[in-house]
Formats: sequence, C-alpha cells, structure tokens
Amino acid sequence: MKPIDIWLLVYPGFLLLDATGPAQVFSTANDEARDAGHPEPYRIHMIALGGGMVLSTAGVTLQAAALPEPQMLAGATLLVSGGRGLESSNSPALDPAVVSWVAQAAAHVARCCSVCTGAFVLARAGLLDGRRAVTHWQDAAALQAQHPAITVQDDAIYVRDGALYTSAGIAAGMDLALALVEEDQGRAAGLAAAKRLVVFFKRPGGQRQFSSELLAQADPQGLHGQLTAWLRARLQQQLDVEQMAAALAVSVRTLHRRLQQEAGMSPAQLLLRLRMEAACALLERPGMSVKRAARQSGFGSEYNLRRAFAAQLGVAPSDYQSRFG
Repeated sequence: MKPIDIWLLVYPGFLLLDATGPAQVFSTANDEARDAGHPEPYRIHMIALGGGMVLSTAGVTLQAAALPEPQMLAGATLLVSGGRGLESSNSPALDPAVVSWVAQAAAHVARCCSVCTGAFVLARAGLLDGRRAVTHWQDAAALQAQHPAITVQDDAIYVRDGALYTSAGIAAGMDLALALVEEDQGRAAGLAAAKRLVVFFKRPGGQRQFSSELLAQADPQGLHGQLTAWLRARLQQQLDVEQMAAALAVSVRTLHRRLQQEAGMSPAQLLLRLRMEAACALLERPGMSVKRAARQSGFGSEYNLRRAFAAQLGVAPSDYQSRFG
C-alpha cells in the first residue's frame, strides 16, 4: 500500500495540539504498522508559508517546510490547524497567500480537513459553502455569522461532508485523525492506535460531553435520518422496534439491517443516543432538576437516568450538571 501523505498546515499563532495531536495519531499508526511487520502507512509533513521555525500560542516552535506546489498534494490529506485570531480575521492563517494556496490545494487532495478554528481558513477559501461544518464551540456562532452559506454544527466532534472534514475544539483533531486512520486501514488499526495513545477510539460525546456526532451527519432522506426525526418527537413514549419499523413501513429485520449499514447501530442504540443527547441538553438548562430531565428525555426515572449516565459517560447526572449546567 502506497503511503498516504499527511500535510499539516501551521502558521504563527497556531494551537500546538491542533497540529501535534493529529501528527502523533498518524505517527502512532506508523508505529503499529511497523511493529506488525508492515510498511508505514503515512508520511507526515509540517508546512507553513515561507517555512522555517513557526511559533505556537504555547510558546513552542515547530520546524516547517515551505508550502509545496498545490499539485504536489494530489491524493494526499491536508489538515489546517486552528489558531489565535481566526474568528476576527487577525491571524496569519488568513493571509491571502495562505487562503489562495489552500483553495488550490483542495482541488488536488483526497481529503481537506481542519482542526478547531482552522475551519475559518477553509471557509475563507470558499470550500465550505453549502456544506456542514464544525469548529470550536466558542467560535461556532462567529463562523455561522461570517459565512451564512455554511450549516454550522455546534456540538459535533467532527463532521464529514464529502471530501471536506472539520473538527471541533483542539483535542478533537485527534478524534478526526483516528477516524481517518480507521477510514484508511480499518477499525482494528484505528482501535490499536487509540489503545496505544490511551485515548477513546470514539469519544462518547460531543463538545457538551455527549452528543450524537453521527446523528449530525445523518442523511435526512435515509432510513437513519427518517428514524431519527420520528424518534426525537416521541422520546417520552414507550417505544419498541416493532413500532419503529411500522412507522417507516419496513420489516423489523430490514430496519436492523439498514440502520446497521447506515449508522453502525441498532434501533435501541439509536434511541438511547437520542435520549442521552436530550438529557444532557436538559441538564444544561438553569433550574433543571435531574428528575425532570429524566422524565422529559424519556428515561422515566432518576434511577434509569443514573444507570444510563454511568454506562455511557461514566459520571452521575448531577456531576454532569455541575460541570456543564
């Protein structure tokens, strides 16, 4: 298998983990492959306008090569790191030369990605118009206001729309990188890299600790999207798989098979995800009690809600509320 080139774009004032986090994921995937006697699947390149030593917001500098000719990125993966000032157009990342280069490179790469506020660079390059995207939760409103043609998801860990990938705040770049490893080499390789890094392979949460990242990407016309919409309106009801199948005019067997194909989960798992998402949103509201959140999200009782939170998030509902309420 020919190695995949990973080009990581940095600039003065970039966020250190935005670049080094994904770089370490791909490097760890190389370690796993080498230890198994296989060729390393990735070649990692750090690049910047003009090249040289580039200072991060953490005060750590990285050595970067100069920007290559855009056509050199044919079939490669480009990741644009986030940094200081992108939301207010004060960042070197929004230098017209950088933005123009990103726009040209995007025409050649297999995947064009951003980490955190790197989404502002892709947006300025016109790559996200008419697409779904995510950025750091603190900057989601600014991205939406500055680029109304983008559908900004405010609570996804990462979002894929075609060949464009955007990820949320800072550490979410590692979640995205693990997803790319899985996409390239399969689930076992992604899981092995996550274990070696001692991180979640797929984090059980969004920027609010728990969110259905997968749901944000559901095709509204697909069975997954249709079932999601039907369930969200009925979370407080007692529901079984027969009712779900009847609502979509398919057999129970077809429902299980197609939902597994589209979302990698069962109908019961989807219902649980939606109820967890609803419970988390409710617990973030001022004055919301755990009892009311349990009832309104469909768990019925505090006991059921506590069990679900312990299993899914490893925290009690009250602990979640104290952190995010």
